[in-house]
Amino acid sequence: MDATSAPEVVFFDYIVIGGGTSGCALAATLSQSSNVLLLERGGLPYGNPNITNITGFANNLADTSPSSPAQLFISTDGVFNHRARVLGGGSAINAGFFSRASDEYVKRMRWNQKVVNESYEWVEKKVAFRPQIKQWQSAVRSGLVEVGVKPYNGFTYKHLDGTKVGGSIFDPKGHRHTAADLLEYANPTKIGVYLYATVEQILFKTGGGRKPRAYGVRFQDSEGNSHLAYLNQGSMNEVLLSAGALGSPQMLMLSGIGPSKQLKAHGIYVLVDQPMVGMGMSDNPMNAVFVPSPNPVEVSLIQVVGITGFKSYIEAASGPLELDRMCRMTHDFARITNKTMDPFKVPSATAIPGFNPHLLHSPVQAGLILEKVAGPYSTGFLALKSKNPNENPIVTFNYFKDPRDLQRCVQGMRTIADVIESRSFSSFRHPFTTAQTLMDTMLTFPLNLRPRHLSASVSLEQFCIDTVMTIWHYHGGCQVGKVVDRDYRVFGVDGLRVIDGSTFVDSPGTNPQATVMMLGRNLSVANLNNGAPEDNLIGKIVDSQCSQLLGDAPKIANVLDEQISGDKGDQEPERENELEETRRAASETRTKAHGKRLFTMILPK
Repeated sequence: MDATSAPEVVFFDYIVIGGGTSGCALAATLSQSSNVLLLERGGLPYGNPNITNITGFANNLADTSPSSPAQLFISTDGVFNHRARVLGGGSAINAGFFSRASDEYVKRMRWNQKVVNESYEWVEKKVAFRPQIKQWQSAVRSGLVEVGVKPYNGFTYKHLDGTKVGGSIFDPKGHRHTAADLLEYANPTKIGVYLYATVEQILFKTGGGRKPRAYGVRFQDSEGNSHLAYLNQGSMNEVLLSAGALGSPQMLMLSGIGPSKQLKAHGIYVLVDQPMVGMGMSDNPMNAVFVPSPNPVEVSLIQVVGITGFKSYIEAASGPLELDRMCRMTHDFARITNKTMDPFKVPSATAIPGFNPHLLHSPVQAGLILEKVAGPYSTGFLALKSKNPNENPIVTFNYFKDPRDLQRCVQGMRTIADVIESRSFSSFRHPFTTAQTLMDTMLTFPLNLRPRHLSASVSLEQFCIDTVMTIWHYHGGCQVGKVVDRDYRVFGVDGLRVIDGSTFVDSPGTNPQATVMMLGRNLSVANLNNGAPEDNLIGKIVDSQCSQLLGDAPKIANVLDEQISGDKGDQEPERENELEETRRAASETRTKAHGKRLFTMILPK
């Protein structure tokens, strides 16, 4: 349901901010026994061929319209990046690879292995498939094994050293299955999904000598109208923040939880001085080699991965690629952010033998072999740019600041070079073309806004630095042990958890989406199984009709008055006014018209 149809005031047991990879899993599970509201700032993934079809992957990222599913941002490092703005989150805009975290990662995070495995399986039943390996992916797989990335582990979701075929959220027909499909598990009478609903602030009750406690959120619809969502009374009821590695730390800051100096600079009341919010931001560096092929290649995204012992992951994609269009797209990215780029031109010195440069203006049979640095060790930070939740925050990732990341990239690029020149891959390499020639060509592409250095053609270290890109696995900003505890509760307040990739110190597995979906399921199951019987929401029946809610409106309004009335001496003047407005809004629920559906499921027909 579009948020424009939402009542001015609604009440739920749980409020989930962000309908992404973790948020959809959270909401679907909690709705089995509780009344859940899911707020998503974007629209539906269904009916958009750029999302649903594998051939639309690049078009989806190229869409820079104000409501595009992939919102462009550029880090201060000069690297193009995107954040999701659609139900399903990153699973609606990514390359689809599905692979679990390693057993070592699970142990380090102190997760219950049994519940983790069950949660992965719950996710996999809806969205994961075994890909059909065709000519390009098969050659990359054989090349990896030939150059020593062993053993070959066949098809598996598990994270195992060596070469393997992983899962995909694209089915055999090339149709994408996003985290939004997990909402098929939900109880439709106990879940509300509001789209184009931008949360502006998490609301807290303060005073009485106790920690601030989250009691609701204020969100705005696409027409600029404000709405209030409150938690029903109950010690188990919570606000669950799942807005992603950019959105979650940003929302904490906008709600008064963050570095006090930064909050005050933006005129934000400091609820909790928490200097670690926005810290520990990391993005796994990606470097790649474009390989034009003398033979046809299939349309494929990530299917095969080489998991090396030196912590670099080798992956590949293929299909007709229009280089000229790709270059125009990156120039558009730069223009939108008021940056400039040099025009793209392939120098004759790096001409690929057997390849006609004039074909750059038409689709080229080609592929991409890339390496992702695991971890990484390098970290940066996130800062608010403004108080507008729709505006991207300022983020710095500090790619390769730690020399260990750079060394992993160098080893990964050497492995890619070996694969390109392997016998197994020879059918997809133009005669007399070397890996070095292809890497020199990469230096001419407008991959980012970073400067190019002549030494990059002779130094793999400089090549990595100059041509670094994102693989969209950025994380951090609300890390476990720094911003949230082991149960993902935010330090310094009650009634608020953060459950998404912002809590990670390093990225799980080769690709994190499977683990983020698992995490949403895992923690919601744990939440349902904990608490005293009187607090546990399992079995609580909440009618899905607005008419029944209105019948209880006087009682609910009175409870809300009790919840938000506290020692006004502890409130800043603006917050006093906000609470008065809240009381008035609550009282208005007594006169809301009957018959509106409050809990609405939106699923593909």
